[in-house]
Amino acid sequence: SVRCLRVHDLVSGEADPGGARVVLVDRLWPRGVRRDAFRHDEWCKDAAPSPELRTEFHHGPMDFGEFARRYRSELGRGAAAAAVDHLAAVAAESGVVLAYAARDTEHNHALVLAEAVRAAG
Repeated sequence: SVRCLRVHDLVSGEADPGGARVVLVDRLWPRGVRRDAFRHDEWCKDAAPSPELRTEFHHGPMDFGEFARRYRSELGRGAAAAAVDHLAAVAAESGVVLAYAARDTEHNHALVLAEAVRAAG
């Protein structure tokens, strides 16, 4: 199983990973979160969008549809593709929670990544 949960909800106890492996899938450490406060199993930076794509999405005119299309393309190449395969293997073994810091729970990279992980599994 593959689920997406906000880091801040995991830290506050509002969300429960339910025994699944918790993987941080942001390239940057979440703002306002102490490293010792967030219990996670691994940090998979290679699965995150490129810095250029992230910046264009958050600070430019790019809509979520275009972001998702370009991010899917990134996930099909190089280290990102290997990260997707790794996450699919983890999901098959024990289930995985893709932890992300974005406030928007409906338009974020973890949702796109989750689709790619499910498709790879």
